[in-house]
Amino acid sequence: MDKVKLGFIGLGLRGKDWVSFINSRDDAEVIFMCDIEDRKIEQAKERLEKEGRAIPKVTKDYKDILADPEVEAVMIASAWESHAQIAIDAMRAGKATAMEVGGAYSVDECFRLVRAYEETGTFFMMMENCCYGRRELMLLDMVNKGMFGDVVYCEGGYCHDLRNEVARGKEIGHYRLRNYLNRNCDNYPTHELLPICKILGVNDGNRMVSLVSVASCAKGLREYVDTTEIGKDDVVGDIMQGDVVSTIIKCAHGETITLTLDTTLPRYYSRNFAVHGTKAYYTENGNAFYFDNNEEHHKNEWNAKALIGNADSYEGEHDHPIWKDVVEKGLTGGHGGMDGIVFSAFINSYKNGWESPIDVYDAAAVMCISALSEESIATGHAVGIPDFTNGMWLCRRHGEDNHYTIRRKK
Repeated sequence: MDKVKLGFIGLGLRGKDWVSFINSRDDAEVIFMCDIEDRKIEQAKERLEKEGRAIPKVTKDYKDILADPEVEAVMIASAWESHAQIAIDAMRAGKATAMEVGGAYSVDECFRLVRAYEETGTFFMMMENCCYGRRELMLLDMVNKGMFGDVVYCEGGYCHDLRNEVARGKEIGHYRLRNYLNRNCDNYPTHELLPICKILGVNDGNRMVSLVSVASCAKGLREYVDTTEIGKDDVVGDIMQGDVVSTIIKCAHGETITLTLDTTLPRYYSRNFAVHGTKAYYTENGNAFYFDNNEEHHKNEWNAKALIGNADSYEGEHDHPIWKDVVEKGLTGGHGGMDGIVFSAFINSYKNGWESPIDVYDAAAVMCISALSEESIATGHAVGIPDFTNGMWLCRRHGEDNHYTIRRKK
């Protein structure tokens, strides 16, 4: 199998893991890597040396990678602020483009991303690995089998205690800190929003039309820094980012989505995933299903504890074909195997000329939520969500021939 030759841009916590993982595969190799910080380049090189792997060419200017004729594809894992511009430059350079997740800073940024794709036709994929999580795929399969009836409401979010990581932002060279000091929004909306969009058929017969966001006060990070003294010299002045941001999104067919960002208070990790239809309900917080036609479930409607964990019993029979396929081949990659699947989706879609399973319109739809939530929080008003497909969501049949396609069946 010919290996796809990759340039990798951004060697932070996520980037180093990705480079190591990619160079362990037989379908791709990183031949050029980039970061603006010398220490991150050195850390990536040390890790590869320790693993006995070849050291790629290195640069501090990503445009060197885009100018290299050997590089077929690029993967972008740099700071959030730079994702879109680097992806635009990569598409204009004719490099197949994989872009890590994160929110946008303006709606215009999202439109520029879409225009670059439409003007160049360069392959583009957003690397939202949660679309390939076991539960997310299972729920999509069960919805497609009709087991949920009509889905009317979903929940999702990014609920993850990041106080230590944010407070140590300058020490570890992480971009989150400057965002938390200066912005107040849902800064990381794509977990779990994109999997929900796939379940609701967004950009594929449906779309998100408006949102309203509210943010709590910002107390958690300040108390953490004052108590532990971690980041005391860097986390100074007011913290703009509210501890909990709640966003309610309305879809074209009336479905609603509640999205939560909760990253600066003590808590366990959760993507807060829930799907509620006319025939069934699922919640990640409890790992439980409730089915309307199930006598045992009816019997326990006042005793939710009896249903906790019952979702495990639906695995196997209702695992999505994509998940079954990778289980048979052996799961590889971080985040419980999701990284391996999303990377395989990118490489195989590009090599086979398939449509991207998470394309530029999907990316723009979910990235814009950051900028729009910031506006809604600041003004106290609901705001409209643009249609980046320019009306094509009404009749698209997205990615039908792709083995890695994740879509709601019509």
